[in-house]
Amino acid sequence: MYKSDPRVTTRLLISLALSLTLFFVLRWCFRFIQSAETPRLLSALVAVIAGVAGVWAVYWLANEWVSLIPFRRMQEQLLPLVFLGPAVFLLTAYLIYPAVNTLYISFFDKRSENFVGLDNYAFIFNEPNVRIAFRNNAQWIVVVTSVCVALGLLTAALFDRIKLESIAKSCLFLPMAISSVGASVIWRFVYAWQPPGRPQIGLLNAIRVALGKEPVGWYLEPPSNNLALMAIMIWLQTGFCMVILSAALKNVPEELLEAARIDGANELQLFFLVAVPYIRGIVITVTTTVLIAVLKVFDIVYVMTRGNYDTEVIANRMYVEMYRFVNFGHGSALAVILFLAVVPAALVNVRNMRRQRGGQ
Repeated sequence: MYKSDPRVTTRLLISLALSLTLFFVLRWCFRFIQSAETPRLLSALVAVIAGVAGVWAVYWLANEWVSLIPFRRMQEQLLPLVFLGPAVFLLTAYLIYPAVNTLYISFFDKRSENFVGLDNYAFIFNEPNVRIAFRNNAQWIVVVTSVCVALGLLTAALFDRIKLESIAKSCLFLPMAISSVGASVIWRFVYAWQPPGRPQIGLLNAIRVALGKEPVGWYLEPPSNNLALMAIMIWLQTGFCMVILSAALKNVPEELLEAARIDGANELQLFFLVAVPYIRGIVITVTTTVLIAVLKVFDIVYVMTRGNYDTEVIANRMYVEMYRFVNFGHGSALAVILFLAVVPAALVNVRNMRRQRGGQ
């Protein structure tokens, strides 16, 4: 018969006291953050500290509770559940359930009361504004993805040959530190337009007026306004492509390059016929990653034009249907289509990564 150990009882009481203390501390932090009187900076600081320290404390206490179980086999069975359980729960609650629920809602009417089958999907493909969104997304995929990867590959190759490599790469990578919303606000000032005769606060129009030309509504006049918005995404993503591809190029074996030089290959042939094929897997990974980001583009279009002037994209249209028109069926159907468009790119990415691991 199992007899309790005084040390175990003491640990049990301490763990119980610490658990109750942690509960009340986290509860106070949550209410403090929610309070309208709390300064934003202080609220953010408390959220960071309480979040990091709180997660660590919860896992530590959970491990302590499991270690107090007197049966070793039960401890081994519970420990994986303790450490993986919260992650699985959050994954289910915030990813799997919303995805399944979105698919379910897409088969119902505006208020999700009556089953309408595929009517929401039929509406999507017959709505002119949605067709514009599909067309624009296709343009974004072709232009932004190809330009980002091409510029990233080109700058990676060029910057590896200069003395100030780290400074040049840092300057190109710097936009990655800015959010899409922040970048859009910056470029909104760059593209700012005023009627002729009035002071131009936009950088590009100020330059045009200084050169004696008329100001241009860069993000107001289709179809060039879509290119102006794409330039923002290219500005943000090129640094990411450059860093990844630069690391890949540095791993090309020098022996392989020397053998190609001996065979008479020049520098261009070395780059396009030796180096690029060698890092083909990394190029595919970078391309699919950028493509997924482009498919989901929303912030730039919403901040710059709200989807007006023929700049609509799928994610923005989904937001419009869901929150402006309060049509949950149409918005959910668009979300499902966007999800289905992202899945093939994600599968290609996963398959390519598995192929790379198998080749190592």
